[in-house]
Amino acid sequence: MYFLYSLLLRIIEKVLPLSGFFSKKMKLFVAGRSTTFASLAAAIHQNDKSIWFHAASLGEYEQGLPVMEAIKAHYPNHKIVLSFFSPSGYEVRKKNKIADVTVYLPLDTPQNAERFIRKINPELVFFIKYEYWPNYMKVLADKQIKTYLISGVFRENQLFFKWYGGFYRKALEAFTYFFVQNESSKTLLQHLGKTNVMVSGDTRFDRVATIIEKDNLLDFIAEFKNDTATVVVGSSWPKDEALLVDYLNQSTHALKWIIAPHNIKSEQIKSLAQSITKKTVLFSEREGKNLADYEVFIIDTIGILTKIYSYADLAYVGGGFGHPGVHNLLEPATFGVPIICGPHYSHFAEATALVQMGGCLSIQSPKEVQEAFDTLIQNPDIRHEKGHICQTFVQMNTGATQKIINYTTQN
Repeated sequence: MYFLYSLLLRIIEKVLPLSGFFSKKMKLFVAGRSTTFASLAAAIHQNDKSIWFHAASLGEYEQGLPVMEAIKAHYPNHKIVLSFFSPSGYEVRKKNKIADVTVYLPLDTPQNAERFIRKINPELVFFIKYEYWPNYMKVLADKQIKTYLISGVFRENQLFFKWYGGFYRKALEAFTYFFVQNESSKTLLQHLGKTNVMVSGDTRFDRVATIIEKDNLLDFIAEFKNDTATVVVGSSWPKDEALLVDYLNQSTHALKWIIAPHNIKSEQIKSLAQSITKKTVLFSEREGKNLADYEVFIIDTIGILTKIYSYADLAYVGGGFGHPGVHNLLEPATFGVPIICGPHYSHFAEATALVQMGGCLSIQSPKEVQEAFDTLIQNPDIRHEKGHICQTFVQMNTGATQKIINYTTQN
């Protein structure tokens, strides 16, 4: 099976450059990997000690950041190597301050895996949430390098738990210890005979809990808000926006709206702005304008949504009309902001919990949009109660990072 898998990866590696002609993302995917080993050679030298973190994309990076920060503090003389699989993670965080070198992870061929791990020679390895590359796992296991999965989640429908999933189950043998988010993940691993498992929780709670301690001031958002009740729409997709714009256009409430779409392609931003009948300004066109005069602010840039949530009186988090579902609810929740989202949230434990607890309202029709927004806008007490539920939920679920650090630095 390793032979067939590795042969397929070699073929993909040869033909992948052609995909760059058809997709900007794939062009980044290929071009970025062409510089990985040169970047490592420049940053990691023969006598350096290193620790490797791997994140699939941006969400996993944010999830693993509290552990990276704690590990860096505990091992100040080690170099931190951070790898990404996806361009959407690497391109946004390639200039992060936590890692000594940030690279794309080369494709999982035997040669790449051996070369990559031999070059960085890590003392510790952390995979964040998921991604189990068999050849990388095999090299780590053969070299007996301490390897940990943090904030892991396992589900019955994964290949590990199928009768034909032996090849992928083999990859799990590389892990020295599994730090998982919930009891069901622990139980599934125990069914595979794994006893090296701890339910540590989700490190994202630690990540978002620290956000409120940072400087979240954005002068231009404060100017736009102008002490007016404000709805922040974060990571929205066209299906979210279609419902929300209908409500926004007909609403008579004294409100400000900040919309930060997930996709900031110019044609989609232009289409969104044209669909709104109220006075609208784009982030990219804000200079020289009196922002307080506008009712809708479209954020056609990335990297500031978390700070923007601190100005919200009510948040709508997008993605809930697609698959796998809603985006990160914890960022507005940590600020004590009540949340509305679409119907597809059950894939995420924190979203399911917040809906069940009443901190988040799920909607899927124009009628439900109107009912949810009108209720929260017209009733400050209800809004504050639901916001308190959200903030308390975050505070009650912190601590995963410390559990991971306690174990990995003492064993």
